Amino acid sequence: MIKVLIVDDSAFMRNTLSNMISSDPDIQVAGIARDGIEAVEKVASLKPDIVTLDIEMPRMDGIEALKRIMDTNPLPVLMVSSLTTEGAKATLDALDIGAVDFIPKNLSDLSINIVKIKDVFIDKIKKLGRTRFRRPAGVGKKSGDKPLEMPESKGYKAHRRVSIVAIGSSTGGPKALQNIVSKIPANFPVPIVIAQHMPPAFTGPFAERLNQLSAIHIKEAEKGEPIIKGTAYIAPGGGHMSLLRRKLTETTIEVSEDRGEYIYRPSVDVLMLSTVENFSGHVLGVILTGLGNDGCKGMKEVKNKGGRTIAESEETCVVYGMPKSVVEAGAADKIVPLDKMAGEIINAV
Repeated sequence: MIKVLIVDDSAFMRNTLSNMISSDPDIQVAGIARDGIEAVEKVASLKPDIVTLDIEMPRMDGIEALKRIMDTNPLPVLMVSSLTTEGAKATLDALDIGAVDFIPKNLSDLSINIVKIKDVFIDKIKKLGRTRFRRPAGVGKKSGDKPLEMPESKGYKAHRRVSIVAIGSSTGGPKALQNIVSKIPANFPVPIVIAQHMPPAFTGPFAERLNQLSAIHIKEAEKGEPIIKGTAYIAPGGGHMSLLRRKLTETTIEVSEDRGEYIYRPSVDVLMLSTVENFSGHVLGVILTGLGNDGCKGMKEVKNKGGRTIAESEETCVVYGMPKSVVEAGAADKIVPLDKMAGEIINAV
């Protein structure tokens, strides 16, 4: 039985989340708290497996409560965040401190899409509750990493030369991506495309945050823009990002929503499959921490076409789901801990 502590100052949200949890026989509500002070106390006394934590609360807000929980009784925390730019920034702060993921809070959606929201919520709780908790690497501090240097050309054969890097991530991914891109040098010679599972209001602020920490240019991708070397493109939330080769020297970003067979938006598989379609065996595919198996099809296709593939190792993943599916499918050329990932990417190009 997975025990969950619900922390929210809204009685409506407490009841809604409690009803969702109570609908599954493998999960139980260990308790509720109305503010950050109660949350810290009940984490210590009730010893829950997971906490859902609102951000805006009286007496002590969710950010301060999260800091205290991570200092005294670290455990998986899901932030409950409003789908606004301000909510996104606060949630990204929470992920920096040590929260593993978040649940978008949209009151209109709670009544319109209650079944879909419940399914995602329950799935996250069950998978996190059955996984050994690992705090994201480098939580609680800004990246102080200096960019690595590009090695001298190794003279790879033409069919093995990497022309683009495609990265996929989910739970734990924001901190992992920060660790990687902060080490990429400004003269990185190829484009990077990234699919991180996030809602629409979050990907823009996330790209801006990464850009502030990186020597390369990082931005939220825009439909129709050409990709260029030394720039990383974050797939916009709410849709699927793919690539389109318009002419020999220009490949552009495409963004669409009508791919019903893919659960996650933006989908890692959609991005990687289109990247292989346009760059064939010149792709480096990278899969990072996350729930589920999104990206497995794409990574297999990268490998099948003669490209290179790297999966994050289990010991550094917040959740060893997506990389595990790639490794078990035999689609990983290398299995690398997070602190070595940037170096492997740099050496591959």
